Order: sequence, then structure tokens, then C-alpha cells
Amino acid sequence: MGVVSLEYAYGVWLGSLAKAEKLDGALEFLKSKKMMEGFVPDVFKYNLLVSRLLRENWLIEVFDLLTEMRDDHIFPDKFTMNNALCFFCKAGLVDVARELYNSTSEFGFSPNGMAYNYLVNTLCGNGSTEEAFRVLKNSFQQGFFPGNRTFSLLADALCREGRIDKMKELVVIALQQNFMPSVSTYDKFIKALCRVNLLEDGYMIHEELMRMNKVTSKSAYLCLIRGFSKSNKWEIVAILLIHMQQMGHRPTRTLFKEVICCLCDMKDSEKQFMQLLEMQMSLLETDCQIYNFFIYGAGHAKRPDLARQVYEIMQRNGIEPNLSTNIFMLQSYLKSERISIVFNFFDKFHDRRGLQRKLYNTMIVGLCKVKKVDFALEFIREMRNSGSFPSNQCYEETIKLLCKTGRFDVVINLINELEKEDFRFTSFIGNVLLFHSLKSRDLYDAWIRLRDTSNETSKYSLLGQLIGIFSGYVKVDHDIGNLDEVIEQCFPLNIYTYDILLMLLRKGGMDRAHELYNRILLTAESRRLLEKLVWKQDTLVKMDACRKNEIWDRDGKWVGVFE
Repeated sequence: MGVVSLEYAYGVWLGSLAKAEKLDGALEFLKSKKMMEGFVPDVFKYNLLVSRLLRENWLIEVFDLLTEMRDDHIFPDKFTMNNALCFFCKAGLVDVARELYNSTSEFGFSPNGMAYNYLVNTLCGNGSTEEAFRVLKNSFQQGFFPGNRTFSLLADALCREGRIDKMKELVVIALQQNFMPSVSTYDKFIKALCRVNLLEDGYMIHEELMRMNKVTSKSAYLCLIRGFSKSNKWEIVAILLIHMQQMGHRPTRTLFKEVICCLCDMKDSEKQFMQLLEMQMSLLETDCQIYNFFIYGAGHAKRPDLARQVYEIMQRNGIEPNLSTNIFMLQSYLKSERISIVFNFFDKFHDRRGLQRKLYNTMIVGLCKVKKVDFALEFIREMRNSGSFPSNQCYEETIKLLCKTGRFDVVINLINELEKEDFRFTSFIGNVLLFHSLKSRDLYDAWIRLRDTSNETSKYSLLGQLIGIFSGYVKVDHDIGNLDEVIEQCFPLNIYTYDILLMLLRKGGMDRAHELYNRILLTAESRRLLEKLVWKQDTLVKMDACRKNEIWDRDGKWVGVFE
């Protein structure tokens, strides 16, 4: 009618469709009028349409529309562009967000702080750490400071990937902009530096945190201590142990052991050890537990003389040794194979009420570990005669050492005694028996010779049959792949049981081994065990390589042949 311009009328029409949220109609109208009549709406109508499309999560259409605007040299406002960038990131459209960000100069806009945060978070989550680092640097240059969470997320990714140079640059840039990274970020940086053996740099950051009255985390202290221990920087190790306690962290017994073992490797080990003890005593009121830690560490370092000195110091200071003290003292003598001193020390305490069983167990296990199995057997008999039953670990260590030294007759006699007590075999004992049966037939010979096989109880009868099968004496005509179900009736299965079972099945060919493997995958718990067994130790791959160089994947499917 000529009352208003056609472009204005089309713009009103397009805006009304967008406001009424008839987005399909709006997009179709824009496409048809632009194609047929060359209609190009103004920037305000474009902004309105983009914002409505974003509200409904029509993100691909938004990107197409923004691309079209760029081609027509129409630039949306900053609010619209930043919203679009944030929405793309939230939706996980990393490639679209990346392309939009890389086109900022063409669009003539710079992202705001929120858009930068979203983009860095999205790139980190996508594994594009290098690009996230570049974006964060740009945000600093534009005067925007990322949130602590965003900064920590990128720092965590850089540390995890070992990009130490980038991490150093990131910290420097942050400090230049008066942006203080969080203590947790510094902790991650310290641990990353320790992983790549840049211990001095890590220690420097730790000292800087102390200067700022910030507390380094316990895990960062542990990384520094263990790193310097491996590098033989023993003086720093002792200082760090004291520092961490001053900062409120309580070291574990294991950590004390590691530090003390380091000090005992030094030339003037006794002097260093006593200096650490003096520093520890001056630091805070030293209780029985701390003295125990020093005795425990000295014992592991095979320095019973130092352990004894600590034992005497605590008594002079009016602290009564407790059960743990006496056990650690006993272990320190055992580890150093001071057998006569062990017996004298044991005789002083083993008759005390409440101490007898635990001290006996310590003696038996310790004697086995220094290969004094005959003494261990004597203590087992003495303990049982006194009406107390040794722990499972006592029998585990004793049977393991007897089998290792080929004394199978003694093993069977011990099993005969355990049968009277209705002893339930542990996985450890069962695995030891099956493993040695697989290696030789001597164990089964002793079983036949020293047991009344005509009067076996059900559990022990099955165990004897299993030893015969693994020894090769007993032939199995039925499904040998179900042996794990038979074993489970004798003792609980674990990863080592499966390892031994696969060794047996290998002798009959890999088909049976893979048949068992595929069957075990049906149960979640067994699958977890087998994954650790097969893919960390490469058991099946090595077996195949021995026979015909085949490779099988995690699902038990044939993959190919080694070249």
C-alpha cells in the first residue's frame, strides 16, 4: 500500500513471530524473504531472534544464524554473543564454541568474564588443555580475572599432564595481575613438580606458602618427603617432617619409618637419629605413640640399638611402654636376627596377662620372615599347649616357608593338626599349596603318605584332590574349566587363585584358558579380579605368545598375531 517500507514491515513480522516463540515460522520467513527478495533484517531483530532461539536451546540454528550475520557484516551485540558462547559451552558443543571464540575479531566483540570461564572449563573437560591455557592468558590480557574454580581446574589439568612450564607461566601471569592462586592450586603444583623430580622448585613454593602463613597440605608434604628421600637429601627430609607437624599435620607411622630409614643410611646415622628425636621432643609433648614410631622406624632400618635407646629414654621420661611398644621392640630384634636377645626380651613379657597371644603371634611371624621356621614351629606348639590358638598369619607364614624349603612332610603334619581344630583355610594358604603342587609332585606324595585318604572329611578330601590335579597325578575327564567352583568349596578365591588356575589350564592349551576367562566375565566381581590379573600382568597375552603369538582383546576376542 506504500504506507511503510517493505523492509520495515518484514522486520515487524519477523519480530512478532520471534516474540510469539513461533521459531520455525520465523526462521522459514527469514529464509524465504531473504532468498526471494533479498530482505536483511536489522541487528535488533537478529538479536531478538538469537535470544529466543537460545532460550529454547536451538543452538545449531543460532550458530547458523550468527554465521549468516557475519557474512552479511551485521554484528550482534556483546550481550547476545556472550550468551551464545556460554550456551554452546554448557551444551558441550566444544567445536562450535571454539569456532565462535576464534571468530571474535570478525564479529568485533570480546568475551566477558563469564564467557571466558565457561570456555576454559569446557576446553579443560574436553582435554584441550593447551587451548584452555591460551584462552585464560587472553582473558588476563583483556582485564578479566577467572574464578578460583576455573583457575584451579586449568591448573589441575596442567599439573596432571605434567606441563610444568605452562604451569609456571600461569602462576607468574596470575601474580603479575595480583591474582592469588588458592593453596590447593599450589599443592597440586608442588606434587606435579615432585613427580618430575623438580624437588627444589617444589620446596621453594612450600617455603613461600610458609612465609605467607599458608598451610601446605599433608599430601604435598608427603610428596616432598618421599621425593627428597629418594634423592638422599636426608637433612631436608627431617626438616619437612618437623615442619608438617608445626603446621598441624600428624605424620603416620609409615612416614616416620621412611624418614628414619633415610637417616639410618647416613654416615653419622646415630647422631642424625637422636637429633630428630630431640627436635621431636622439643616440638610438642611427646606421647607414647611418637616414641613407638621411632622404635618402629629404627627396627625397619635394622638398628635395634637405636630402638633400644628410645625404649630406655621413654622409660626415663616416665612413660610406660605399652603393648605396641613391646611388639615393635620385639620386631626390631627379629628383623636384625638377634635371636638370643629376642628370646630374652620375649621371656620378660609373654607371661603378662593380655600380652601373651599378640606377642606369640609377633614371634612366630617374625621368626618365619628371618627363615627360622623350626623356632616358629616350637612357638606354635607352645602357644597351643597354653590354650591359645595362633593367628591365621602365623600359619600362612609358616606354611609358605615350609613349602619354599621343600619340607612338605611337616606341612602335611601341620594340616593334620589343623584339621582337628576344624581350621578354615585362608586364600593365602590355599594358593601356596596349589602353587607348589603345580611346581612339583612332592607335596602330593607327602599328602598320600601322611594322610588317611580313606577317611577324609569333605573339605580336606577336595583339597587333596585339587593338589593331585595341580600336581598332574589326578586326571580330570570332566570340565576342567569349572575347577574354580571346586576350589571355592575349600577356600575363598582371589586374584592369585585365578593366576594359578590359568597356569594350570595353559598346560592343556589356550582354548581352555580363554573358555574360563570368558565364563568369569559373566560375574562383575570376577571380571574386576580378572581385569587386574590379565591386563596388568598380561597373563593371556604372554601365554598366547608362547604358543602361537596370538593377541586377544579385553572381551576375549581374537585381535591378531605378533609380527
